[in-house]
Order: sequence, then C-alpha cells, then structure tokens
Amino acid sequence: MARGKLRIYLGAAPGVGKTYAMLAEAHRRIERGTDCVVAFVEHHGRPHTEMMLHGLEVVPRRQLDHRGATFGEMDVEAVLRRRPAVALVDELAHTNVPGSRNAERRQDVEELLAAGIDVVSTVNIQHLESLGDVVESITGVRQRETVPDEVVRRADQIELVDMSPQALRRRMAHGNIHQPDKVDAALSNYFRPGNLTALRELALLWVADRVDEHLTAYRSEHRVSAIWGSRERIVVGLTGGPEGRTLIRRAVRLAEKGAGGEVLAVCIARSDGLTSASPKELAVQRTLVEDLGGTFHHVVGDDIPAALLDFARGVNATQIVLGSSRRRPWQYVFGPGVGATVARDSGSDLDVHIVTHEEVAKGRGLPVARGGQLGRTRVVRGWAVGLAGPVVLAVLLNTAGLGLANDMLLFLAVTVAAALLGGLLPALASAALGSLLLNYFYTPPLHRLTVADPRNIVAIAIFFGVGMSVASVVDLAARRTHQAARLRAEAEILSFLAGNVLRGESGLEELLERVRETFAMESAALLERESEVAPWTCAGRAGSGPPLERPEDADVDMPVGDHMALALTGRVLPAEDRRVLAAFAAQAAVVLDRRRLREEADRARALAEGNRIRTALLAAVSHDLRTPLAGIKAAVSSLRSADVAWSEEDEAELLAGIEEGADRLDHLVGNLLDMSRLQTGTVTPLIREIDVDEVVPMALGGVPEDSVGLDVPETLPMVAVDPGLLERSVANLVENAVKYSPRGRRVLVAASALADRVEVRVVDRGPGVPDEAKDRIFEPFQRYGDAPRGAGVGLGLAVARGFAEAMGGTLDAEDTPGGGLTMVLTLRAAGPRSDACDGGAEGARPGTADAGDHSTGDHSTGDRSTGAGAGTDITEPERQVL
Repeated sequence: MARGKLRIYLGAAPGVGKTYAMLAEAHRRIERGTDCVVAFVEHHGRPHTEMMLHGLEVVPRRQLDHRGATFGEMDVEAVLRRRPAVALVDELAHTNVPGSRNAERRQDVEELLAAGIDVVSTVNIQHLESLGDVVESITGVRQRETVPDEVVRRADQIELVDMSPQALRRRMAHGNIHQPDKVDAALSNYFRPGNLTALRELALLWVADRVDEHLTAYRSEHRVSAIWGSRERIVVGLTGGPEGRTLIRRAVRLAEKGAGGEVLAVCIARSDGLTSASPKELAVQRTLVEDLGGTFHHVVGDDIPAALLDFARGVNATQIVLGSSRRRPWQYVFGPGVGATVARDSGSDLDVHIVTHEEVAKGRGLPVARGGQLGRTRVVRGWAVGLAGPVVLAVLLNTAGLGLANDMLLFLAVTVAAALLGGLLPALASAALGSLLLNYFYTPPLHRLTVADPRNIVAIAIFFGVGMSVASVVDLAARRTHQAARLRAEAEILSFLAGNVLRGESGLEELLERVRETFAMESAALLERESEVAPWTCAGRAGSGPPLERPEDADVDMPVGDHMALALTGRVLPAEDRRVLAAFAAQAAVVLDRRRLREEADRARALAEGNRIRTALLAAVSHDLRTPLAGIKAAVSSLRSADVAWSEEDEAELLAGIEEGADRLDHLVGNLLDMSRLQTGTVTPLIREIDVDEVVPMALGGVPEDSVGLDVPETLPMVAVDPGLLERSVANLVENAVKYSPRGRRVLVAASALADRVEVRVVDRGPGVPDEAKDRIFEPFQRYGDAPRGAGVGLGLAVARGFAEAMGGTLDAEDTPGGGLTMVLTLRAAGPRSDACDGGAEGARPGTADAGDHSTGDHSTGDRSTGAGAGTDITEPERQVL
C-alpha cells in the first residue's frame, strides 16, 4: 500500500489562519471530487472558522474521561474504518488525553499516513522542538507541547500562512481569535508586537531553510554544478592579512542589498602544516564575521584558487570577494596570483569582486618553509629553470652573437634564478649544464667538448666556480629568509597564546579548534587520566574525527605531564612542528586547570554567599528583632508593676502593643527561617492541585481591611502548587504592595489563565521601581529607598520569589500603567476542569494546555508592556521616573 502524503500549514502564531486555510483546501478538494473528511478540527469558537466546517463530513470524536471531566479526541479507529482519501487533522503538536490510542497526535497522523490516507495538518512555529529555547527567550514560557522537527521536515508539502503583527493584533482586538474577556491579557502578553515580529521571523527563516535544503538536494540528485542565484551567498577569501576586515565589511554591505543574503568567510590553509596566516588576525576576523551574522570556514587545500572555487560552488555561492593582491610587481613573475586565477576560472555564473585596500602592493610573506627547506613547488620550479633555462638560453643566443663574456653572464643569471627558486642542487645542475653548453656552442672549436684556447678553460672554470658560490649564497639566504618567516609565524602564535593566558580569553574547545586549524588536522582532543592504570577520558575535543580512547590511537600525540596528552588525527606532523604543538598542549592544560579553578571558585563563592546570608541573619536578629522584643518587655513589665494601677483602657493598650510586637516577631522570624531554608536548599514543596481562589483570600489576613481588592474568578483552572508556600508568597507580595501604596489607594490582586499558566498579579499605585532595580529588589536584605529599619529586614520579596521558583513558577516585577509596580506570580496549571474556558490559543484545549500560545511576560528590551491585571490594553505604558 502506498504511503499517504502529509501537507502542513505552518504559522508564526495562533490566529494567523492555518485552520481556515486547511478547511478552504478541503473545500477545493471536494469540488474536484476528492473524498475528504474532518478527522479533528478545533475552531475555538471563531465564527469564520466554524462556518468553514459547513458542508464537510466530520468524523465524530472519541469521548474520554479524565480527572472528572470529559474530552473529545480524534477517533483514529473510526477514521481508519472510514478510509477517506484525505483527512484533516488540526494541531499536529497536540498531546492526547490519557487513555487515547496514542500519546501524541503526531503518532495518530503517522498511523493514517501508513494506511495510505493523505493528511492535511497545522502547526505553529513555537511547537518545533529545536526552537524551544529560542521561543522561551522571546515569550518567557517553555513549550510543553512540541513536535520533532524531523516530523515536519518529512512533510511532502509545507505551506506558510503569514500575517503581519499589526493585522494579527487587529484580529485579536476585534474578537476574531479569543473571547473578549481574554483579549486584553493576550494583547499585553503573547500578542505583543515584539513577540509576533520575532516569531514571524523564525517562521520565515525556518521555511526558507527548508526550501534551501530541497534545492540543495535537487541540485545534488540532478548533478547541477552551475550556480543558481536563488539567494545571494557571498564567499569572502581570507588570507589572515590585515585587509581581511575590509573585505568582510564590504561583503556584508553587498549581502544587505538583497533579502536573505549570506556571508561565508573562508580561509584556505595548505596541508603542509603551519601557514603564513596570522592566527591572531584570523581570530579577530572570525569574531567580526560572526558578529555581523556570517559564518567562518576553514578549508585545507594546496591549490588555493581551485579550493576556493570548489568551496564557492559547493555552497551555491553567487559572489566571491577577494582583496587586491599584496604582491609587489616583481613577484608576478611567479604566477598571476589568486585573484586573477579565481576571476579567470570562475565562469559566467560566479561574480568575483576585487576590493582595493590599504595593503595593496605592499608585499606579503613568502610561504613558510618546513624545517628550513624550500617548498616542493619551489623546488620543482627551480629544477625546471635549472635544466630548461640553459637550453632555452642557448637556442636564443645562437641567433644573436653577443660575445663569450655576455653569454657567460647570461648563463650565470639563469644559475642565480635556479638558486633563488629551487636552492643549491638545481643551481649546481644549471651551472654544470651551462658550462657544457658554453664549451660546446661558444668556445673554439665549436660543437665539440674540447677547448683550444687555455684562457677559455679558465673562463669556464671561473664561471662554474662563481655559479656554485652564488648558488650557495643565494640558497643560504633563501633558507634563512624562510626560516625567519617560519620563526616569525611561530613567535606570533606563541605570543598570541601567551596573551590568551594572561587575559584568560580562550576556552578549551576554542583552543583545540585553533590547534586543529593551525596544523590542518581533522580533529584535536585533550585526554587525561587519574593514574597510570586508569583509563583515558576526553576533557575536550574539536573537529569531526573519530573519538579517541587513548593517545596512541592518534596520528600525533603530545604528552602534557604524566597524566595528560594532546592527541591529533589527520596526518603525521614533522618533528619541527612539535615545538609549537608543545606550546599549544601546555596552554590547553592551563586552560583546563583554569576552568576547574573557576568552578571551584564558583563553589567557594556560593559558600561565601551562604556565610554572608548567615551573617546578615545574625545582624537582622540582633537589630530588627530587638525593637519588638523591647516593646513587649516594657509592656509586660508595666503590667506586672504593683506600683501602678492601670485602667482597663491602659491595660488594653499595653496588651495590644504586646500582641502587635508578637505578630511582628512572628512575621520576622518566619521570613528569616524561610530564607534560611531557601539558602540551604531544604525547601521541599508538597505539590497538589488546588484552586487559586481558595488560597489567595487566606493570604490577606495580615493587611488592613479594605486595603486590597480581589479579582480572582472561580472558573480558573486548578494550579499545581504547595498551598502553604503559595499563601506565604502572596502574603509577602500583598504586604509589600500595601506598605508602599498611597493612603486611600487599594491594592489589586487579580488572577487570569494564560494557556497552561495561571498569573496572579499584585498591582499597587505606589512610587514604582526603576527598570535597573527590578531584579535587585528580589535580593535578600533589600529595603526600598530610605525605608526605616523597623519596616522589616528586607526578605519578603526574596522569600516570595524563592517559594515561587521552588514550586516551578516565576515571580517578576513590571510597571503599572499610570504609575506603580505590578508583581506577576506565574504558576503551572494543574490540569483540565470541565468549567474552564478553552479560550487559549490554537492548539490549547482543556487538559492539554499549550505553553506557547500566551506568554507570562516579554522581558525583551524595548517591548515591555503591562499585563492583564490592570485591565488595560497598553503596549507601551507610561513609565514613572523616580
């Protein structure tokens, strides 16, 4: 049986029209005669979506009981029995109610596909598993219902349903997405312009990447080597020279001219070990290109132009950016250069930009020699000049008689050129061959290897001696030059490493990556063991090579002490490279030790913080508890005094003072004990399901009557909390709000449901708190402004946040529109209840709440807004300046 096909409508946020588009597709298919049924569609009370269900066959849902409530889930068995050609299945990331055929709806869809039924489904971008961390950083809420990316990638068709944030917010404000009583909360939380814009960008980029994957697969299957300029991809060729930063910035500007442009910086390293590129400069350029949104790549290749073009065609690049050559004019005798070669071989489908810079024609170092020897390419060129040069010169001189002296000087020039290129041996060969040719063609008797005039014998001997001497000097100078260049590269590397040691910049993985790139290896790993007989363990690695169990398995291993070794795979390094490798190994050991010392320092800092807390607790006990104790003692002593006859009113006043002091003591000691439990990690919440309206009123017993207004609906879902910890948290928040509220202004305590969360907002109209101090007020022993010592020890908010986090919730501070501070306590919803309104976002139903459909707060800079507690729809509230 042929497998069914999956079509997915992908949206950036709830309400963009995914379900509507899916139903419209169903109507089009039915008009074409396709057997199409609705297996499961949730319209969430949206009239336009509900109207689209008219005229479609709907498979009845399977009713399941869970926690005293009844829920309808997709009846997979009924759909399989009905066996339509196409089934509509909404909300692909949905988690089924316990007792269903499968745990997740995507598994239901898989069964339908396996049975040969085509499926049309919907999913929001925040439900993709790989984007969980990103979505959480945007919305502040971790997704509970997710679907693996691979499930969506395998879809035969993915269609993006897009809508601008402004249009989506208008739909929300008009009541086309949520019930009217939830519009304000949604607009001020999940449906903020910043949230919607960021989620829209995620959706667009994700779909663009999937399209790019399909294009790459198609090009590979059909062996398309030509460049298809579907997206501007600009490759920047870097040499490690100072002009690299100019090239990167120029490439970024080119990419910004077109939508979706990418910048890929690539450094081509030769496979013979250390290169002439500056490692420090390359590190700076890598950071620059990554900061500007590009990527950095390291490619090994002996033929730099060919490697650069292969890389560009492999990534389907459209442009290459290179710098004007730093060669001096005379250096062009050795070849046209990388830029000219790339431009010549790029073809018509790949544009090459040659960018001018300040280093043009200022010279560049020759390739670094290996152990004082000339490179293989130069030696080959030297032999070619040494053997072919004299022959070509002899042919040319036979056509022009310049005299024996001039002929000898020209042959001597060829010998010097062979020495410059290939060293001593090619120069000796050139001198010997030149002597024979001089004897044969230019000294009487001609065309014979004999010399009639003894003076010519001396001249040829002198020529040969001078050629050998010049060749030796030139060879020695060339070797010393290349040795100096290599030592300069080594010194720069060692200097860079030493600087990192002093500054403490490099991490272990970054350093190992630097080792791998410097020596052109496949992988690098730092292995260690506790003793001679203990097994080796990997402390860090970089590269794509196989994992190593011991240093002996590597191509190169560099011991570091008795129980540590740096292991590299890829090729065998010559002995002269091990000196620099030893410096890298020592640095890796230092970095590892520094990391462990930092971890120990963090642990010591935590212990010191605990000591500081204990010291502060003692200080609080000695100062803040003394006042109520002194008052109680004075009142008790007065009552016990036999010398004074107290009236009933005086006794009542003294007793009231004793009671007030005892209450203050109880509150202070309770907070001190709570903070001690939080600091020592001994808070173990007893989580159970409870209604918010049962706990919040109990937390108001310690504040004056008529100072707090309650707005806690009874229809809210139950929350999974520790009731005692929740009561203490709310009590501390309310007490703090009442303390700073103006006289006659009531504190509002409101609660609302947002997807799988319940928010409790404590809103005051006090002086408020500046943005930079909002996190600091939750630290222990913090009093606002010039609050007197008798106002408390400054632990109320710290205890409240600690208890909230212990229960799996959060506590944050926001500005109250019009002035004041709003404390937002976010709690986890416990589960379904029959009277709870589903009004969440698309994909959120009772019992299967979706964390992504509403956020408890957007903490991103520049898009801060008030929550629903104040009952206003303000996305950019007025802030009170203190």
